[in-house]
Amino acid sequence: MDHSNKAVKHSDTKDSSTGNLLSLLKPKNWKINLVAPRDSSRKVEKAMQKSKDIIAKSKFISRDLSWLKFDERVLDQARDSQRTLFDRLKFLAITASNLDEFFTIRIGSLYNYIDFGKERTDYSGLREIPFKQTLIAAAQEFSQEKHRLFVEEILPLFPENGLLMANLDDLTSEEMQEVETYFHRTIYPMLTPMVFDHTHTFPSLLAKTLIFGVVTVGTSDKKNHGKHKSEKDKKISFVQIPLNLARFYVIERDDKVLFLPIEQLIRHHLQVLYRNVEIESTTLFRITRNGDFDVVEHEDAEIDFVDEIKKKIKDRRLGRVTRVEVEKEHSEFLLEEMLKRWSLEKSDIFIKSSILDFTAFWQIVKHPDFKGKMAANPPVVPALGLKSVKIDDIFETMKRGDILLHHPYNNFDPVVQLLDQAADDPHVLAIKITLYRISKNSRISHALLRAAEQGKHVSVLFEVKARFDEENNIREATKLQKAGCFVIYGIPGLKTHTKLLQVIRNEGNYVMSYAHLSSGNYNEDTAKLYTDIGLLTTDSRITQDISEFFNVITGHSMPTHYEHLITAPRDMRNRLLEMIRTEMENHQNGLPSGICLKINSLQDTQTMEMLYEASQAGVPVLLIVRGICCLRPQRKGLSENIYIKSIVGNYLEHTRIFYFHNAGEPKVYGGSADVMVRSFDRRIESLFELVNPRAKNMAITILLWNLRDTINSYEMQEDGSYWKVESNDPFNIHQAFYEIKEDDLVSQLPFDQFTVTLEGKI
Repeated sequence: MDHSNKAVKHSDTKDSSTGNLLSLLKPKNWKINLVAPRDSSRKVEKAMQKSKDIIAKSKFISRDLSWLKFDERVLDQARDSQRTLFDRLKFLAITASNLDEFFTIRIGSLYNYIDFGKERTDYSGLREIPFKQTLIAAAQEFSQEKHRLFVEEILPLFPENGLLMANLDDLTSEEMQEVETYFHRTIYPMLTPMVFDHTHTFPSLLAKTLIFGVVTVGTSDKKNHGKHKSEKDKKISFVQIPLNLARFYVIERDDKVLFLPIEQLIRHHLQVLYRNVEIESTTLFRITRNGDFDVVEHEDAEIDFVDEIKKKIKDRRLGRVTRVEVEKEHSEFLLEEMLKRWSLEKSDIFIKSSILDFTAFWQIVKHPDFKGKMAANPPVVPALGLKSVKIDDIFETMKRGDILLHHPYNNFDPVVQLLDQAADDPHVLAIKITLYRISKNSRISHALLRAAEQGKHVSVLFEVKARFDEENNIREATKLQKAGCFVIYGIPGLKTHTKLLQVIRNEGNYVMSYAHLSSGNYNEDTAKLYTDIGLLTTDSRITQDISEFFNVITGHSMPTHYEHLITAPRDMRNRLLEMIRTEMENHQNGLPSGICLKINSLQDTQTMEMLYEASQAGVPVLLIVRGICCLRPQRKGLSENIYIKSIVGNYLEHTRIFYFHNAGEPKVYGGSADVMVRSFDRRIESLFELVNPRAKNMAITILLWNLRDTINSYEMQEDGSYWKVESNDPFNIHQAFYEIKEDDLVSQLPFDQFTVTLEGKI
């Protein structure tokens, strides 16, 4: 393979000097350097270098370092000068939300070990303390690059796009009077200073909230001590900016829209909260708390499971502090007190050169004046096999054959229509559904309520343990229960993540089952943003499996066999390992073989070990992993035949498809599960086999086109880094799937066209 056009990788990479590309792609150019080079003046401590050496030798990639690498790929979207300003701001906001979750869950989980003296060894081989240091160093570098990008490349674009990130000095006298009035009438009554001294305990500060730390000196103390103020004269108090205040005060001029950060207005008026008291310093900061909790679940009926969830939600609000973000000009006196109070190190302090919370950019992106400035998505198209986006009768349409919906290219309306028609149809006897995350004002929930009110038997397994959606799910589940639905609030010890819907209808001489199986949630909002597949079917072989599985979930049934479902926690891992072994045997017997998985995350050790064995046996393994990936590709003697790419672009890749070549008679599954320990051991999951020829070929074509994509693709290297793919023959799946036709479908993946090479490896 000719590598003459390949760019050189990061200077700290030792093991990958070639792209190891699939020959089918034939890239011409490469863009790398996802994160700005490290400051050459930064001294790498001996301990950190030792950690790097341990990581490099490990056969697996750290889950948490891989998470941060995914955030780098999201940040790379904000670097793209071909995108609109508002798209770039959107991706900056997403990186901020992702990093918040990282410190809330992953660093929070790590502190559960550190704080209680429990031992933990990461996949990379590092123990808990060196691992935390490694993660914090990587997060610091990422945060600095994110703020550099905003200040140097994105903020200067504001004026030409009709907006201004304003300071108070930018306001006219009339505008200043307007914001003064807003402060005194709206903001001032909401502010509450909370002092900390020998008579007041340290206040409970909210996570992910902007907070002013105010250091004051009382006038009486000042008189007693003359001009020299000692530390004992100082008092610390806190003023939290209410979460229900808009992040920016917006001023609309004829030629531009001004966005004034609300903290500037509050800082300007802080003195009114401290009458006759001298303010020595004001420091704006923001904290993140540990939100990683496990519910202690009991079979005992006397234990109120929902109350336990509610208690844990409250505990999350007061969890240990995992990160402090603070403005550049800050009080060291205040910072030292907070470090001591929260048992943090200086490395846990993230000093920001611009506004602290980039999630605020959503207010700019969603401002009415800029509606239409985001890149517009094409209109949805009918799923293959349908003549129109609009379906007159969903029951009659489903009887004609399976329909594979591919969101967001095909809309989510057929799923909502199935429930809407079922709710109103007098022939429908029952509805069964699993719910994990639903939208606010959910049409799904409204249809279920209506069905129950009309006397239909409605069974809902509502997973109230869906992280960060617990409160919304409890509220919606309670509404359904009050309306007469049979509601199960999750299964003790397990999280229900499978996505299944079944409608039972009396057809006169017989009862028919209509089903929907999906990789994505029953959420009409995210269905416009996430790529997912969903199968609408009346195939009795599949609907019988679904009936059996619902009996497992809602009752005590234990079927010994499903015809076309693979379920967890019972046997999903074992079935996948068995199919991998079959590919190895086929290859050894001279039969065609190959494995291709499109998933969100890859972390299960047993499956990764088996994929390594398959690679060593000569089986081509093609993996499309959007986010966390702990498998190390293309290491000599370990994984030469494994190629991994990640797709990050306009849509969040959420589809899961499992392809096994099976000697030229492919077995293809879709579903809700990733290849993770939690998916196999701690969740109720399902994978469904695609048996309808058109649906099956569509899923295979989705995989093929994902492999062909050169616009949204990043190739994973042996050291865990990623290279951005660019080609003189661009192919963008986020556009191509709007134009797919029946003639485009393929029935097999052409593994013989895909080659991986290690030539040129150092």
